[in-house]
Amino acid sequence: MTAALTHAQARGAGARRASVARCYRFELVKLVSQWRIRLLVLACWIVPALFVAGVSQQSTLPVDTLFGRWMHATGWAGPLVVLGFAGTWALPLLTSVVAGDVFAAEDRLGTWRHLLVAVRSPRRIFAGKAFASLTVLLLLVAGLACSSAAGGVVAVGNQPLVGLDGHLLTPADAAVKVLLAWVCVLAPTLALAGIGLLGSVALGRSPMGLLLPVLVALAMQLAQMMPLPVAVRLALPSYAFIAWNGLFTGPAQLAPLLIGTGVSLAWAVLATALAYLLFLRRDFTNLSDDGSGRRAVTAGVLPLIGLVAVTVAVLTTSITATATATGSGIGQEKVQSSVATAFAHLYRMQTEQLHRPAVTEDRLRATATCNKGGLQVAAQGPGNDWRCVVSWHLPGVQAAGQAIYQLDVTPDGRFMADGDGPKEVNGYFLVRTPEGDTPNPLWQFDGNVELLSTPKG
Repeated sequence: MTAALTHAQARGAGARRASVARCYRFELVKLVSQWRIRLLVLACWIVPALFVAGVSQQSTLPVDTLFGRWMHATGWAGPLVVLGFAGTWALPLLTSVVAGDVFAAEDRLGTWRHLLVAVRSPRRIFAGKAFASLTVLLLLVAGLACSSAAGGVVAVGNQPLVGLDGHLLTPADAAVKVLLAWVCVLAPTLALAGIGLLGSVALGRSPMGLLLPVLVALAMQLAQMMPLPVAVRLALPSYAFIAWNGLFTGPAQLAPLLIGTGVSLAWAVLATALAYLLFLRRDFTNLSDDGSGRRAVTAGVLPLIGLVAVTVAVLTTSITATATATGSGIGQEKVQSSVATAFAHLYRMQTEQLHRPAVTEDRLRATATCNKGGLQVAAQGPGNDWRCVVSWHLPGVQAAGQAIYQLDVTPDGRFMADGDGPKEVNGYFLVRTPEGDTPNPLWQFDGNVELLSTPKG
């Protein structure tokens, strides 16, 4: 161990080392005593409720956000809108402020030697700081989830939620899946927290240590916007921030969610282990050594790049049966199946609104014929040039009904279908019902293409 620590241990050989529990309580008190942490906790437990309640009462909804178009209809859409924003911006920023500064603060204040003399164990110091930052992060995430759900339910009500394939979730089922969605984003949050610990240890008082989780999250989000192969997309922990979409389809698309969660946990473990090893090798006798240097790259960046390479290789080998490992995972048959399924569910909803005779999805026999950019372009991959013609049959009617949709399919498999006629079906955003004008569920709707599913005819 370092000379300073050895000397301190020799002077206090008879003294007991501070336990991990005492270190944890001490570090937790240090964190929550900071004004910025208290402000973040207060904001996470209040602001989402006010945001969801305020937006739900507006005439214009964030329809470009997943589940944003249903914020007038149910209180369970609000926490999912907040979840989409949190995965993109809020959670990376929170991990930077909490985990990215937990070690660097000691470098700025020059209190390492005092802390080592008091605790007499770098291992306990690391464990106490890591567990304290994890506790604060869990408190912040819980605040975002509980506040947004409470604001939505109070402002709009405990109503059913329309899933991503058009089927209706009961309020109880919607509540459970919203909770599971927030639990699922804990894994990528832990991955960013591990990166924050690594940056805080390796880069010391440098501002880059504080910004590292945000920069890594931004880089991975930009990568998710590119038409990457499925194996590469799933090998990044950022995919777990959007994989919860699969919970809101029937049946649930669990394969990408489980893979994304496993990859995120692997990143969290590796980044935390690297931070732990670098921390034990710190020379605390040298006041000018704050941990920054070449080893931040060799001992931090290279192992994570290696983890990505290994994960891509494993996923490429294991998902070749779906014939999507080297492609985008978005094919013609998948898009057609997803659009037809969502249309059939939403058509039943429109039928109930108009008080027409009830009809089941099986009797509708809805099908979709989709192409991308015309007949000369291969119908696969993301893009805003998808066009689908949906056909269905009503009992007792010989002629088939048809509706046209323009699709914008994103690289992660989400699509938005925009109705393009006929007016009586999907050409207008309102439908006239005996109770008055009501939003037309077939005018625009969101859907999700499972990237790993086997294509169906």
